[in-house]
Amino acid sequence: MTGSPATLLRRAVSPARHEGSPRTVLLVMCTGYFLVLLDVTVVNVALPGIGSDLGTDVGGLQWVVDGYALALAALMLTSGTAGDLYGHRRVVLGGLAVFGVGSLVCGLAPSVGVLVAARVVQGVGAALLLPGTLAIISRAFPDDAGRARAIGVWAGIGSLALPAGPLLGGALVDGLGWRAIFLINVPIVLVALVWAAAIVRESGKERARRLDVPGVLLAGLLLLATTYAFIEGGRAGAGAPQVLVAVALAVLAVPALAVVERRRGEAAMLPVSLLRRPVFDAANVVAGIMNLGTLGTLFVLMLFLQSVQHRSALLAGAVVIPLFAPLAIIAPFGGRITSRIGSRLPAAAGLLMAVAGLALLALAAPHSSYLVLLPAFLLWGIGMGFLTPAVVAAAISSVPGERAGLASAMNNTARQTGGAIGIAVAGAVAGQPAGTAQFVRGFHAVALGAAGLYAVGAVLALVMLPGELIPSGKR
Repeated sequence: MTGSPATLLRRAVSPARHEGSPRTVLLVMCTGYFLVLLDVTVVNVALPGIGSDLGTDVGGLQWVVDGYALALAALMLTSGTAGDLYGHRRVVLGGLAVFGVGSLVCGLAPSVGVLVAARVVQGVGAALLLPGTLAIISRAFPDDAGRARAIGVWAGIGSLALPAGPLLGGALVDGLGWRAIFLINVPIVLVALVWAAAIVRESGKERARRLDVPGVLLAGLLLLATTYAFIEGGRAGAGAPQVLVAVALAVLAVPALAVVERRRGEAAMLPVSLLRRPVFDAANVVAGIMNLGTLGTLFVLMLFLQSVQHRSALLAGAVVIPLFAPLAIIAPFGGRITSRIGSRLPAAAGLLMAVAGLALLALAAPHSSYLVLLPAFLLWGIGMGFLTPAVVAAAISSVPGERAGLASAMNNTARQTGGAIGIAVAGAVAGQPAGTAQFVRGFHAVALGAAGLYAVGAVLALVMLPGELIPSGKR
């Protein structure tokens, strides 16, 4: 795995001489998937350090988190189609390279503007990488039983990234500084890139569909304008000219996107035929609510733990392990329950448990002990463990089998979109952590607002999600 950059590039773009063993392919693809999900949570523990070092306020920190989430949400659907058109190997290798370059620039960023731009680059790489990893794994395991086990490993590795993010990020920030959370990606990506280039053969290409460029641009404009309106509204006020312009752009983008996607029919990034399925729509709305409340509250929570309760980055990361660990542990169990009784009850029960956890979180004060936080984290995390597989299963089971990949990607996009908007809203509501009393009140408002959204989601789940998974022949 040595050589000049030009040699490494030639290896990456040239076909693999030999197909690696399925287990080796699985390992390399899981490495890429782990890094993508790790960067969703790892940056949260570094926010106070980034703000202090680069001299930025909460608005700047929101863009550091949302730059990644917005690019990931905007390009997720299109990157799957790009893999079909140009080959999943090529797209995954490109995603790894882009993600690595973005990570390097993040680690060297001299200003918050450069850091945000590099986070967007990271998000683009993550969006290229994420759908292709599962496609390559599916091809490496052609038999159904082996594929199911491999996908279970892939999902389990991804789940481990969520609790690992705060803990690993805290250790790196305390030991080496916030830049280390990005720079550590670079050698891992380099190894994965060269290894994948050597062992993964290119998939067959399908040129029947074309990239929905107008859909991508309009969806990106809608997400960017909406997020900008919330973040800048918190900084400059809801009536600021730039906020009003952003709101106008977001409003205009909605009908424009609807017209473009309707005209493109089944070639659209968001096929209208899928959006006409009530169960599919409900599952995606609940998924969006889930991440809107979770990532928005998490953004403010990490500032509360470090800037208000004065915990170190490592201790803050360790404190939230009970929030993320249940997702990795319970999600497989929740998936088995969903397969037996459908999505309705697990989703509603998970949301209501999260409501209880967030309500308890709103009792946290600057000098509250960990015993006040622990029950809130456990209820919240266990609820997410039951909810996540239920909404994914509902989305996939509500569409024809040949559209399952697209349905999964759309559900993931709904989650990422909800998370990006949630961070924007939460930061605007909470304000600056320097004003402790006001920030704590804002933190409580964010937690209670998320609890209210989850309660609405629970009602939606009880009314709209299926009591049993829909047989493939009836979709």
